[in-house]
Amino acid sequence: YPYIYVSTEQEFPRLAFHRGAQKGRGRYFGPYPSAGAVRETLALLQKLFPVRQCKETFFRNRSRPCLQYQIKRCTAPCVGLVTPQEYQHDVRHAIMFLEGKSNKVVDELAAQMETAAEKLEYEKAARLRDQITSLRRVQERQYISRQGGDYDIIAAAISAGVGCIQLFTVRNGRNLGNRAYYPRHSSGQDARSLISAFIPQHYLHSDNTPINDIPAHILISENIADREMLAMTLSEQTGRRIHIQHNVRSERAKWIEMAKQNAEAAVIARASAQATINQRFENLQDALLLDETPQRIECFDVSHTSGEETVASCVVFGQDGPIKSDYRRYNIKDVTPGDDYAAMKQALLRLSLIHI
Repeated sequence: YPYIYVSTEQEFPRLAFHRGAQKGRGRYFGPYPSAGAVRETLALLQKLFPVRQCKETFFRNRSRPCLQYQIKRCTAPCVGLVTPQEYQHDVRHAIMFLEGKSNKVVDELAAQMETAAEKLEYEKAARLRDQITSLRRVQERQYISRQGGDYDIIAAAISAGVGCIQLFTVRNGRNLGNRAYYPRHSSGQDARSLISAFIPQHYLHSDNTPINDIPAHILISENIADREMLAMTLSEQTGRRIHIQHNVRSERAKWIEMAKQNAEAAVIARASAQATINQRFENLQDALLLDETPQRIECFDVSHTSGEETVASCVVFGQDGPIKSDYRRYNIKDVTPGDDYAAMKQALLRLSLIHI
């Protein structure tokens, strides 16, 4: 799972996308359900708090402010246009927001705005006013629980042999986003069996969710038979009480219904896309006069820059759509610049060695 990393040990910390082992010194916030959710949050943070997101090599070698400073999304610490104390003030607010304490951030900004107005610093007061307005808009969109708390919300739906599991991630009362999973072998199963199989695969595998990131409350759309056993197993793994709940009321019931509606909509979209893909494969069979319907398509392309830095790419499609785990990219070497045929030959030979 991806996280947001804050390099708090630096004089001028940065916000960054992070995936993998958490070895760097600083704070990690997440997990987020997808890379897109992290990038969306980073984009919001950049609009709310002018904290740098540039890489260290870029930061250390600047001689003048970059475009982010010009559009007021960074205070240019790289060239000394902000003091460490002022910069840390923005970093602290960004961390408070990620911790779910945005109400406190709003209160502090409002107090600063009033102070600036009293001192007749109207431009500063206007900037703080705009920042508060933007922050409140984000609150309205992201917060689904003002009481805070960490939750995972799981719902499943199945139709025409296509199954979907929707996982919503809520941390500190904030909806960090959702992710859809499509089990390959859904035929003959129902929503209960999908959820029952998903929970142990998702939470008990260290590559999916670190033990410390399993929330205390997991809400599910169906009452599965092994709910108590799974909760006990997760509690033993984490060393703290984990609740898997189905029969909930009020606000939590609305969350489950929201996840269920998303799962049902995703199933319909997936089934429609699947039918379209199947039709395209059948059309290809007819066009090429093949005896059987193709099961796999590999598409290659060669690109270069004026004959240099030649790269060959391969994308793969199967009966279920794109197979992104089989995508490949090859750096082509020792061929005549601009000779796409030689580059294609090298890529095909290297791919055949992988298959062998």
